[in-house]
Amino acid sequence: MIHVRRMTEDDIPSCARIMAETPLWQRYGVTFSRAAERFRRTLAGGGTVFVADEAGEVVGFVMCVERGAWARSGYIPLIGVAPTHKGKGIGLALLQRAESFLSHSSSDVFLLVSDFNTPAQRFYERHGYTRVGALPDYILPGVTEYIYWKRLK
Repeated sequence: MIHVRRMTEDDIPSCARIMAETPLWQRYGVTFSRAAERFRRTLAGGGTVFVADEAGEVVGFVMCVERGAWARSGYIPLIGVAPTHKGKGIGLALLQRAESFLSHSSSDVFLLVSDFNTPAQRFYERHGYTRVGALPDYILPGVTEYIYWKRLK
C-alpha cells in the first residue's frame, strides 16, 4: 500500500536517486548530488515535498510551492516516480496530495511539461490540466516547456 507523507532529511537520497536514474532529468543534466542539494535547500528553506512510501521504500515525490506562480498560484516544480513503480497510481496519488495542499493557499495550480514528454502531457490533461502557453528554450535550448494550469476551487 502507498502512503503519501511529508519528506524528511532521510528521504533525500532516495528521491535524488529517482531523479538521477530517470532519463528525463538526465537530459536536463541532473545528477544525484545536484538533486540531493535541491531537496536539501528546499527543506531548509521551509519548502514542501511529499513522498510516496511503499513498505518503507520511497518510490516517488512531489515538490509544492505555495504562490510559486506569479506570487499568486500554486506551482508544482517536480514530480517523480521510480521507474520500477510507474503505472501503479503513485503519480496520481502524489498529484492529488499536492493539489490538496496547494488548495489551502491558492485557487489554481501551474506546472511545466517538456514538449518531448508526451506521456506526462496526457497524464495532466486526463486529470484536468489545460495547456495555456509555451516557453521555447526556457530551460534547455531546443526544448519548449508547456505551461499547464488547473483550477482547484
